[in-house]
Amino acid sequence: MRVAVCADVGSTFTKVVVVDLDGGGLVASASVRTSVDTDVLHGLDAAVGVALTGLGSRDVPWFVCSSAGGGLRLAVVGYEPLVTAQAGRRVGLSAGADVVHVAAGRLGRVELTALRAARPDVVLLVGGTDGGDAETLTHNATRLARARFRVPVVLAGNVDVRDELHAVLAQAGVPVTVADNVLPRIGVLAPLSAREAIRQVFLRHVIGGKRLSRGRRFAGLVRAATPDAVLTGVEALAEVAGGDLAVVDVGGATTDVYSVLTPDERASGPGREVAGSLWRARTVEGDLGMRWSAPGVVRAAVEERLVGQDERAGLVGEAARRAADPGFLPGDAAGRAVDARIAALAATVALRRHARGVGTGERSGRDLRDVRLLVGSGGVLRHARDNDATGVLDAVLSDHAGGWALPRAARPVVDVDYVLAAAGLLVGEHPVAVRGLLRPLLG
Repeated sequence: MRVAVCADVGSTFTKVVVVDLDGGGLVASASVRTSVDTDVLHGLDAAVGVALTGLGSRDVPWFVCSSAGGGLRLAVVGYEPLVTAQAGRRVGLSAGADVVHVAAGRLGRVELTALRAARPDVVLLVGGTDGGDAETLTHNATRLARARFRVPVVLAGNVDVRDELHAVLAQAGVPVTVADNVLPRIGVLAPLSAREAIRQVFLRHVIGGKRLSRGRRFAGLVRAATPDAVLTGVEALAEVAGGDLAVVDVGGATTDVYSVLTPDERASGPGREVAGSLWRARTVEGDLGMRWSAPGVVRAAVEERLVGQDERAGLVGEAARRAADPGFLPGDAAGRAVDARIAALAATVALRRHARGVGTGERSGRDLRDVRLLVGSGGVLRHARDNDATGVLDAVLSDHAGGWALPRAARPVVDVDYVLAAAGLLVGEHPVAVRGLLRPLLG
């Protein structure tokens, strides 16, 4: 049997699965706490050792993604807030980035100070359609060059001045990578080139710069940011399933929502988005999480009128307890019930925001009515008892109070074996293995 190791080095846990490359699915798995206080390789090697127990000491390929150290922090600098800057934001999210800052227009001293204060790992510099405005993009690139900005820049704007501005940035010592324009024409969003450039910059500059490990071995192992790998896995699942789907990933600090929709006449009709439609999308809710961000879940649920004052009083204390101890694990039925309730609220609010287009900036939101498969992910769901996990997803699917376009008839399933990230890592080289991994999610 040919196997491969797929690992996700997260900020809290390192998860490893061993995959049958000939399509037999999952062979083994293991999870340990990420050793961020010493060297992340200590935890990774330990988890791989456990997962490979009984399989012999064979030399197997490793496929690794990481969100340790906060993952990939991206700033977007664009021409106009509702068009190119918003298009850049959507592309950044699709590349697995945490978009920590969005600026639009000409960078001045105040704007440059705000950009530095956001502490991005990468800057996505966009602006102008091909053959359109070049002045703002030229000004911003020149401003970054004169400021001796040392953060890597992905240049993905007006193709007419791309080579010239690449030279300006490179001569000033700014690490710069060129990509195709993210918005070559109004209403046409072209994310793939910029997404690949951001991925390569993440691998070359970001992973090694976070000082997660001594030496170069860890940086050499990592192939993608974890959210990027998961989105690629979600895309693969949509192709296998042959229809619209959504994934809600409830983590300790954030709740991420991924959706893949089938393009239709909305892509070119009179109501189309000027910043383009992204049919594969991701939103990140940084105030919604099971541990660090649990108080944010309660606040958001109150604002959304999902909980009343009586329930709020009890949840506030429980959420504060979890935020103070990120390693907290409920030891009794009452604690598990609270975890399930917080998870259900986080997932419900996150999907509402995703459907409204809050994180993507889409004016008309995302139409999720035809979603036929809702996948739940995250430790709270993977380790929950069946009734608790089902209850979380049922709460999401029964939420029709607000009038947003949520799924009408979706089948809920939990990614118990954590295969989406592995599928995303393997999809380019081992498509047969990917189909075997994803098969259990399809029922």
